[in-house]
Amino acid sequence: MKKINIRRIYYHIRHQYLTLNNIVIVVALLIGIGWAWGSVGMMQRNFALQKEVDSKKRDSLLAELEVQSLQFEQKYYQSDEYKELALRQRTGLVKPGEKVLFLPPNTAQAKNADSQVKGETTPQVAKTPSNMAQWVNFLFGGNHEKQ
Repeated sequence: MKKINIRRIYYHIRHQYLTLNNIVIVVALLIGIGWAWGSVGMMQRNFALQKEVDSKKRDSLLAELEVQSLQFEQKYYQSDEYKELALRQRTGLVKPGEKVLFLPPNTAQAKNADSQVKGETTPQVAKTPSNMAQWVNFLFGGNHEKQ
């Protein structure tokens, strides 16, 4: 009895599911899945390579800007203006008609007064609303209460 059931099941599977059309569909699906998997892998690789290229370009631009900055600094150090300022600073000499003002170092009382004045005049920094409040303002036309 079991042998007959097994033969029936085998016959049923073979003639219902293992047809040429079904095998072609399964092979096509496997090829499609493999192609999609490869495409996603290639896109990921391209993204990583593009990220690396952008990083290298950014580093190159930074190096160029640093070279330009150093060239400008070098030109400044070679200029007559810098030479004159350096000489005047080292020797303490002045040009005719200039007056030098030497101030004594600040006392502790003067430093405290400066810090108190600075503390009173610091500008108030406006608080930026939270991300959620910004979205609500955007979506509902700015009618949300500002915090």
